[in-house]
Amino acid sequence: MAFVIRNSMEISAGLTVLISCLFLLSNGAEIEDCCQTNNNRQSFTTISKQPYRTSYHFQPSRNWINGVYLSSQILMYNPHGAVFGDIMIWAHSASYDLINWFHLNHAICPSEPYDINSCWSGSTTYILYTGIDANGRQVQNLAMPKNLSDPLLKEWVKFSGNPIMTPPNGVKVDNFRDPTTAWLGSDGEWRVIIGSQSNNQGMVILYRSKDFVHWTKFQHPLYSSERTGMWECPDFYPVSINGTNGVDTSILNPSVKHVVKTSFNSHDYYVLGTYDPQMEKFFPDSEFEGTSLDLRYDYGKFYASKTFFDSVKNRRILWAWVNESDSIQNDIEKGWSGVQSIPRQIWLDESGKQLVQWPVEEVEMLRGKQASINNKKLESGSVFEVSGIIASQVDVEVVFELPELEKADEFTSPGWVDPQLLCNDKNALIRSKLGPFSLLALATEDLTEQTAIFFRIFRGHNRYIVLMCSDQSRSSLREDTDKTTYGAFVDIDPLQVKISLRSLIDHSMIESFGGGGRTCITSRVYPRLATKRGARLCIFNNGTLSVVVSSMNAWSMNKALTGGEEGFKI
Repeated sequence: MAFVIRNSMEISAGLTVLISCLFLLSNGAEIEDCCQTNNNRQSFTTISKQPYRTSYHFQPSRNWINGVYLSSQILMYNPHGAVFGDIMIWAHSASYDLINWFHLNHAICPSEPYDINSCWSGSTTYILYTGIDANGRQVQNLAMPKNLSDPLLKEWVKFSGNPIMTPPNGVKVDNFRDPTTAWLGSDGEWRVIIGSQSNNQGMVILYRSKDFVHWTKFQHPLYSSERTGMWECPDFYPVSINGTNGVDTSILNPSVKHVVKTSFNSHDYYVLGTYDPQMEKFFPDSEFEGTSLDLRYDYGKFYASKTFFDSVKNRRILWAWVNESDSIQNDIEKGWSGVQSIPRQIWLDESGKQLVQWPVEEVEMLRGKQASINNKKLESGSVFEVSGIIASQVDVEVVFELPELEKADEFTSPGWVDPQLLCNDKNALIRSKLGPFSLLALATEDLTEQTAIFFRIFRGHNRYIVLMCSDQSRSSLREDTDKTTYGAFVDIDPLQVKISLRSLIDHSMIESFGGGGRTCITSRVYPRLATKRGARLCIFNNGTLSVVVSSMNAWSMNKALTGGEEGFKI
């Protein structure tokens, strides 16, 4: 049996189709009924009043999610509870702009021997997903749209010959999951990789197919590493070396590098390198080290991500699941868990050493009232409140000048320092010469609650070192939340470029982009007092030297539509 398949990222005109790493859940009850549930029927009466629900980040009306699918979006979803369950399903939402969403009936539920215990993660060219079969094996299954002319692809049909891939020899039955989006080789055959682990090596297993039904495993993995554990939610795609435009997943020529991304240890890591289609091997520029030296998409809460190529705007889009930092009991009581990041455009930095990310331009259509500051000097110990905006849901961009840069403290460490540990040791209360300075988000008027996203600048050997931190130690008066401090270095030269930060603040969610998106940190925080109109946004400088706010623009953000509830104007 063969299928006519278009471009690997497009099923119908105008609709980009990709699925993120998904674990779509129910509790094992009413499996058949869950696929008849239309999320539009669910009530928002109580949950819309909760202080930690986001206003412009996507999340369902209730229960537990993980995962994304564009522009029909498939969610990792538990229709029966707010915490991780035993049986996975694929929920389904759709959008025309990546920001506003409406819910559709669930796409896939466990129903056959090859997926009776769960429909897990996958990708779509057609839907290729991990099923948990009656024997507990992770197997790869295929589903296709019931009607290709349906622009929303609302109904899907499972292939009668499933499963189409089973765990190979040497791979444990529960270490074989999360197929990527397929790409087309120069020989006209499809390729796909599956996350796995064998002999204590994390790896991506490579398969090929002429018809998308019969798959043959290559003898060796596309790429593997001895310094990691099981690889979940892998991604593999090209990036242009000549600009910020994205390229189709099947493109292979000298103008691109390739990215292998994988999820392990609760974070999303990636390496850049070269894909050799003759050898069917990926050769990284540098190997995974299993340390803080490894490149990450985001140095905070950001997992199970996936990218897709948007052929309409020639860009590659990244999206991820951001899980809770709250207690399980609180998740159950509030009735929901999990949020999606704002979609990010992603491209190769001009240095060729790392990726850069920036929120998609569509989020700017939600901007409302604006506050601006220009050329304001912040003396040592200054705290300046940004007025005229709703600080609990705001998009803020700030740029700093450092008139006394040459007086920065010397970076005295004899070797590499873990930046997260450095941020933890040198939190927002610890003063140095240049830093901490930048933003206090979701703060109370007396600053007893605050999340500080800030920079410190050091003088290193023949260069300056820029440290970016997200200090959550005082984010809430509550004691039952995770208040981990996150941190990373920003690969910029403050002699050549100004220090910049953009933060998307949304009640319990803070996505921050330092150095034009070279370093990203996402946090989940749960203030007790700094909620809704009780929240403040401040610019601060706790360093002993002055800094200058070259420019600051902040916009109150209008509410996005997430299905079943109306947005409102601020």
